[in-house]
Amino acid sequence: MDIKSVYDIAGRAMAAQLVRLNTVASNLANAGSTTGDPKTTYRPLKPIFETQYSDLVKKNGIATVDAVEVQEIGREPIKSYMPAHPAADEAGYIYKAAVNVDEEMVDMMEASRQYQNNVEVITTLRALTMRTLNIGK
Repeated sequence: MDIKSVYDIAGRAMAAQLVRLNTVASNLANAGSTTGDPKTTYRPLKPIFETQYSDLVKKNGIATVDAVEVQEIGREPIKSYMPAHPAADEAGYIYKAAVNVDEEMVDMMEASRQYQNNVEVITTLRALTMRTLNIGK
């Protein structure tokens, strides 16, 4: 893996957290969705992260993270008996997306904070670089 700088490390981490925030947004948007068929019910998504190490990790200790895949969680839809619902199947059941809103909110706050941390790393690095350049003037 060719990781060149702190900017590359923070940029990759920010991109991974953006994928995480997008999956949370998708899950929250579909939290209340219902269907009459368990096969077509929305399934919550979670990103899969993978640590990417530099070629010289033993020398420089550089590593970052990438979101390599987004997978459905294996949760079964929530089955509810509502025969008057327009989407109910012939037995009177509807199926709700198995999205845990509290869990998604916690995940959103954590991903947002991780993104902010990486923005702070880049901001600090830029300020230090500018100070270093001003020393030579």
